[in-house]
Amino acid sequence: MWGPGLPAGGNHCSLLTPKVFSLPFQHLRAARLLLPSASAAVLILTGLNMCTSGSASSCEECLMIHPKCAWCSKEVFGNSRSVTSRCDLRVNLLQNGCGGEIESPASSTRILRSLPLSSEGSSSSGADVIQMAPQEVAVDLRPGDQATFRLQVRQVEDYPVDLYYLMDLSLSMKDDLENIRSLGTVLAEEMRKLTSNFRLGFGSFVDKDISPFSYTAPRYQTNPCTGYKLFPNCVPSFGFRHLLPLTDRVDSFNEEVRKQRVSRNRDAPEGGFDAVLQAAVCKEKIGWRKDALHLLVLTTDDVPHIALDGKLGGLVQPHDGQCHLSDANEYSASDRMDYPSLALLGEKLAENNINLIFAVTKNHYMLYKNFTALIPGTTVEILHGDSKNIIQLIINAYNSIRSKVELSVWDQPEDLNLFFTATCQDGLSYPNQRKCEGLKIGDTASFDVSVEAWSCPSRHTEHTFTLRPVGFRDSLRVVVTYNCTCGCSAGFEPDSTRCSGNGTYICGLCECNPSYLGTRCECQEGENQSVYQNLCREAEGKPLCSGRGECSCNQCSCFESEFGKIYGPFCECDNFSCARNKGVLCSGHGECHCGECKCHAGYIGDNCNCSTDISTCRAKDGQICSDRGHCTCGQCQCTEPGAFGETCEKCPTCPDACSTKRDCVECLLLHSGKPDNQTCHHLCKDEVITWVDSIVSDEQEAVLCFYKTPKDCVMMFTYAELSSGRSNLTVLREPECGAAPNAMTILLAVVGSTLLIGIALLAIWKLLVTIHDRREFAKFQSERSRARYEMASNPLYRKPISTHTVDFTFNKFNKSYNGTVD
Repeated sequence: MWGPGLPAGGNHCSLLTPKVFSLPFQHLRAARLLLPSASAAVLILTGLNMCTSGSASSCEECLMIHPKCAWCSKEVFGNSRSVTSRCDLRVNLLQNGCGGEIESPASSTRILRSLPLSSEGSSSSGADVIQMAPQEVAVDLRPGDQATFRLQVRQVEDYPVDLYYLMDLSLSMKDDLENIRSLGTVLAEEMRKLTSNFRLGFGSFVDKDISPFSYTAPRYQTNPCTGYKLFPNCVPSFGFRHLLPLTDRVDSFNEEVRKQRVSRNRDAPEGGFDAVLQAAVCKEKIGWRKDALHLLVLTTDDVPHIALDGKLGGLVQPHDGQCHLSDANEYSASDRMDYPSLALLGEKLAENNINLIFAVTKNHYMLYKNFTALIPGTTVEILHGDSKNIIQLIINAYNSIRSKVELSVWDQPEDLNLFFTATCQDGLSYPNQRKCEGLKIGDTASFDVSVEAWSCPSRHTEHTFTLRPVGFRDSLRVVVTYNCTCGCSAGFEPDSTRCSGNGTYICGLCECNPSYLGTRCECQEGENQSVYQNLCREAEGKPLCSGRGECSCNQCSCFESEFGKIYGPFCECDNFSCARNKGVLCSGHGECHCGECKCHAGYIGDNCNCSTDISTCRAKDGQICSDRGHCTCGQCQCTEPGAFGETCEKCPTCPDACSTKRDCVECLLLHSGKPDNQTCHHLCKDEVITWVDSIVSDEQEAVLCFYKTPKDCVMMFTYAELSSGRSNLTVLREPECGAAPNAMTILLAVVGSTLLIGIALLAIWKLLVTIHDRREFAKFQSERSRARYEMASNPLYRKPISTHTVDFTFNKFNKSYNGTVD
């Protein structure tokens, strides 16, 4: 199965509850996603030991709970009056006297084959080029325990290149065909700057020669361009033609291109994907080499047909992904099979290590860009309308392909989870990434691959999967085996004397034969059990198994409960009968154990509702509850009358700090700054006094205070709280008293100001009048210059004499006249 899509290896949650482990054992696979390979400290972080609470009844079940769980196979373990779980953390088993009989297998990794990476692609020795190491790895997995190995990938220098040029020969590509007549020569010259071993091949395509994709009427059979005035002659339509196998003879490529003529199809989309698939799978006819970089260049100016489009022409058979080139090297299944799907195309390209390059016009760039996200190993470049930039386009695509390495996964088993960490050329690690970009030829990219099993398959099961860089021939084969059995299971003893001859002794426990019970299979079903019942009472007079279980062969079998788990040697404990807060067991901040809440760190109380964190009680000034209350269970209990707020920060009736310190300052001023006075000593017992001549508040935390003295002076001081709990008071030696105002100075200032304002107003009025007069004069001058008469004449004067002229025309025959007739 083609497998670039694998589960992303993200961070997993470690929140574990008894409910998870009360699931049937075969359903633990879903819960496995919650169990990372955590340390033993994480397993008991919440006060719940997953190993002991998992109810494992055998060594194999214990191994499945968590990779840190271990099993004690020692015959004599624990004591007769309490149940000591054989499934526990290794450190706990050692403390309980298990000694060295502990079963705790771990995942492991072995390198089976690792040939060194090559430095050059073309060598005279003829040895295989190695671009990926190692080549084969074996991992032995315990469920939930990751096994990690490192692989390296290198783009070697001077690696051979096979380039197959696949061209759209529909009518719209006529001018492009003219411009690539000598493409082979120029392309070979440029590529030989990058590799000394370069081969070139050529093929062409149009579309399926059936309706409605092509013209199928009889008159179009030999010339689809019949009746088309712009280009009246063209060759018949065809699906795909393989014209030139990969060769290093550039002149053969140029000669084959010169022979080509364009054709004409009916609809806009082309059959390019048919051609791409045939060029990928027909390896022998195309001539793809084993040790070479495979480049397939598709040039077109339109969109492609994809799967299900063939139904328009009656083609309902899906493409089979096989080679269908006839002896004439033409695609013979064009009129029988549908177009290939993107998934099939990507699979076949990856199988044959082919890098597909889309060379398309600008108006279709985004469509083909989206295709590259669905088909691994593909790139897209913009082709000019006349294909003049095809050389630079191929060089750019080649450099892009050689500058990145991306791993793909093939045949990944369903019960495995893979995690990748890439180390690229910058030396930094990138978790959850299996791709490196920006590489140079010769750079080595490293990938740490962690493999984790979710479950245990049947015994002696072996799985394999493959890791392969996209577009590379090299691959890494990973062989997976499962370590799900305990070593002690191999030494089982049927009908063992340790089990009273009634069971099989295995890994420290007895598995009783049918109808036998007890830790040593010493009891038989149906016999008198009264002699054993007292061993099922916690104390004399107490009910059997605390009334929550059945006594069978001196052991309590606790009932199942819908509320949680009942456990203990006498079924005296459970995990649901603890104090609740607002209906939540242990307030959600603890675990219920045998009727008592075991609070998480940072919480106390019978129901774990009391937080020991005092950060929520700290006011903005850093004091707990603004020094007006006490912090109880993470909340302030205000004790100062009138104080309220989350941190007792609001108190309208409380004296502020300035008022509190003022008493000390006034006492010092009254007694000339002598703090040894008994009264001042009492008021200033928590103050450090500093006298200054002027107040300069350099400290950001210092608060400036001032008040008015009886002599109308201003007394100023600052205070700042010290870490010792005392205050640093900085006090002026003398209050600041202002001098009395001078009446004459004030009078002169008022009179002077009035005069200045009046003069300024007069000046402004004069300025405005002058501006207005000048504008009126300029207007008069302008009108006078536009006058049409001389200055000495009167335009209203009219002469007293007028002259009128009358013309007479007389015709005596017609009696017509013009003028006056007598």
